[in-house]
Amino acid sequence: MQQVLISAVGLCGATMLGSILGFFIKKLPHKVNDTILGYCAGIMLAASTIGLIVPAFESKGDMPWWVICMGVMVGAIFLNVIDIFTPHLHTITGLDSEEHHNNASINKVMLFVMAIAIHKLPEGIAAGVSMNGSELASWSVTLGIAFHNIPEGMIIIAPLLLAGVSHARTFIISLAIGLLEVVGVFIGYGLGVISSTLLPVMLGFAGGAMLYVTSDEMIPETHAHGYQKQATYALLLGFMSMLLLEEL
Repeated sequence: MQQVLISAVGLCGATMLGSILGFFIKKLPHKVNDTILGYCAGIMLAASTIGLIVPAFESKGDMPWWVICMGVMVGAIFLNVIDIFTPHLHTITGLDSEEHHNNASINKVMLFVMAIAIHKLPEGIAAGVSMNGSELASWSVTLGIAFHNIPEGMIIIAPLLLAGVSHARTFIISLAIGLLEVVGVFIGYGLGVISSTLLPVMLGFAGGAMLYVTSDEMIPETHAHGYQKQATYALLLGFMSMLLLEEL
């Protein structure tokens, strides 16, 4: 349980750290943003595969291999459905604009908060589920998501301030979003404890969800502004960082 608490506090703390930095850095240049996101994408790729999907197959026992594959696909489809009704996480942060006609009547600020919050919950669940696996797998997933949370926390501040939300309320919103990820951690861990038989499927589900976020949002964002080469090398560096962590 101590590891779960550390994971939950770490993920929330990373989001809050990014949010605090966001008050001082109003808008990240595309070059910097794409490099940071590229590095985080590499970490997320390694965490989802090495930390979640591979352990899912290793712990499946007599469970058919295709069940794990289905879990991965369902995790991706789950976030795909979420994206139909909410804006993409990184394209509404002030760097790019995107319109979702399904939500044209909803207040933009509340829509923005809802989109961030909805994406945070499955990330927390992924970290919580991984806590039921090996120690290396659990910490690699937590570390990957935490690194991702820092720049993400930075880029959620500017749109709220530009929309006229006060500094105090913006900070409270950021804290609420971070706490939602804490809730996700405990939900994921609880599900793994309650049903150890389904744990491999849940690990696959969490891995698929993380892969979807990485491929659908993070990588396209890093390749949209002419800095794809350095973003690619940053991704490789992030991926190798996780491999090095596993080796050490």
